[in-house]
Amino acid sequence: MANILQRRLTNGIEHFRAITRIISAIALMRFWSIPLSELNYHVTRFILSAPDIRHLPSDTGIEVAFAGRSNAGKSSALNTLTNQKGLARTSKTPGRTQLINLFEVAEGKRLVDLPGYGYAEVPEEMKLKWQRALGEYLQKRQALKGLVILMDIRHPLKDLDQQMIQWAVESEIPVLLLLTKADKLASGARKAQLNMVKEASMAFMGDVQVEVFSSLKKIGVDKVRHKLNSWFSELEPAVEDQGTEA
Repeated sequence: MANILQRRLTNGIEHFRAITRIISAIALMRFWSIPLSELNYHVTRFILSAPDIRHLPSDTGIEVAFAGRSNAGKSSALNTLTNQKGLARTSKTPGRTQLINLFEVAEGKRLVDLPGYGYAEVPEEMKLKWQRALGEYLQKRQALKGLVILMDIRHPLKDLDQQMIQWAVESEIPVLLLLTKADKLASGARKAQLNMVKEASMAFMGDVQVEVFSSLKKIGVDKVRHKLNSWFSELEPAVEDQGTEA
């Protein structure tokens, strides 16, 4: 009788462990494969343009912002990533992105096109206005959870770029440095620039990653989407918990 009870107890424990493993596996699958890994960026839609954070929608959900110098190719990158040629307005004249532009990828998940910085030919008064709007968004927007900083691969890490990286690191916001217009360089030179920026980015001692990108040749598109997916997916459970508590 004792042996029978022992076997039943052992079998029960093993059964419990098996169920626990299955539950854990389901939880992990749910965490890593929710929504974002399957997001269709082609359905991204424009929400609104705002002159400052006071005109933005409710500060909830998750936002990933795109920032960079006025000639870095932010609008072109957003159009390429979403496979929508006219989603973000592009211009032959750098510095035309004067507003904070929001795009919804899925419910509660937004991409943000921030005003470009560092363009000398913009009137001083307007430049200061853009800087205030940019600074307020970066400092006060609680929904901001990731920052893509775009830089022309031929002229990376200008002073303003480095200031932006440093601010993000100090604010514990993960950063993706996107070296745009990669098609302008031959493969060898492109790799050399990538390695140089990667090495330089280590000095910031934060969550800073680097990729090359070309809107024209579609270089790096999948890698950037993967990074966006991982950012949103990592943060998804927290958003769901808040909804449950409510």
